[in-house]
Amino acid sequence: MREGLVDLLDSVGLQSEAFSSPTELLNMELPDLASCFVLDIRMPGISGLDFQARLVAAGVRIPIIFMTGHADVPMAVRAMKAGAVDFLTKPFREQEMLDAVTRAIELDGMRLESNRQAIETFTRFQTLSEREREVMDLVTAGLMNKQVAGRIGVVESTVKIYRAQVMRRMGAQSLADLVRMAELLRLAPAPITSLRAILDRPK
Repeated sequence: MREGLVDLLDSVGLQSEAFSSPTELLNMELPDLASCFVLDIRMPGISGLDFQARLVAAGVRIPIIFMTGHADVPMAVRAMKAGAVDFLTKPFREQEMLDAVTRAIELDGMRLESNRQAIETFTRFQTLSEREREVMDLVTAGLMNKQVAGRIGVVESTVKIYRAQVMRRMGAQSLADLVRMAELLRLAPAPITSLRAILDRPK
């Protein structure tokens, strides 16, 4: 089955790598290009659903396609609720798998672009002084310049100067841009590059 999937994906120009068990997968560095996992529900050492749960808990958002010869409705519902892109029952048509993989890679491409934006935003945020970060936090929380001035103990004209500096250094064209960046910074997960640390964590 593994070799057949590799050949199928290769036939349409999709690069893939096969692993015989989750243990083999542990040493893999997470790819920095759009990708997905194709997992069997029943794997040695850990079930596909448990593997998915550990990935989700660790913040890994690479799309998953499940395949199984023993599907039932509760199992499929659990997988899809946890974020699986598709749930294929063996035997499935080759086109079903190709469609699922194509959809998963498209979704992952959007995730990577979002991550790229988060990294760029964080890099810009690092250039701000402590006072500028404080002003950014208060302004994006909805406070007016006068309120910010009272909160940090400066005159309003000074807040305007800080605010202009924040906008310039963050590359924000408007307050809405700055609010979006602040939200991105709050939600951005810590980068994860290896699966070993994830699966070695206590349950």
